[in-house]
Amino acid sequence: MIDHSNIRILISEEAIAQRIQALAVEIAAIQPRKLLVVPILKGSFMFAADLIRAMYRAKLSPDVEFMQLSSYRKATTSSGQVDIVKNIESSVEDRDVLLLDDILESGRTLAYAKDLLSARGAASVLTCVLLEKPHKRAVQIIPDFVGFECPDKFVVGYGMDVAHSLRELPFVGVMV
Repeated sequence: MIDHSNIRILISEEAIAQRIQALAVEIAAIQPRKLLVVPILKGSFMFAADLIRAMYRAKLSPDVEFMQLSSYRKATTSSGQVDIVKNIESSVEDRDVLLLDDILESGRTLAYAKDLLSARGAASVLTCVLLEKPHKRAVQIIPDFVGFECPDKFVVGYGMDVAHSLRELPFVGVMV
């Protein structure tokens, strides 16, 4: 069992819920056509579930497919190479696609997924991240929608892990 006493809350459960509802309204305002939401697993699963429910409240009804990409493996920093672990099954041709990710740091994973889906004929590929570390980019990518700016610290919780642990936390925290 992991000791949770060494985790400091960075972004509370309540702040996350409020921001996600606001993100859904922002996304609905652009009036996407034939919207396909593609969460990038594993870290975005909690964010995706909450955002997709908020999108329903904002009068959107997207299709949902999942993609699993990996650039971290068991490390805490990106390896620099992105691998497809699970690909989507639906066609993206002439659809507006919204990629969801937990955190935008180096940008490699999100840029790879965006380029891949654009090349497959998506009408547009937008990006939405819960957290952005704007000073950590290895590639040029600017997210379309951002939940929170994140300090340059290793974060856990709300789907994000350290060696497959702590994903269950309902908040974003940092180890102290």
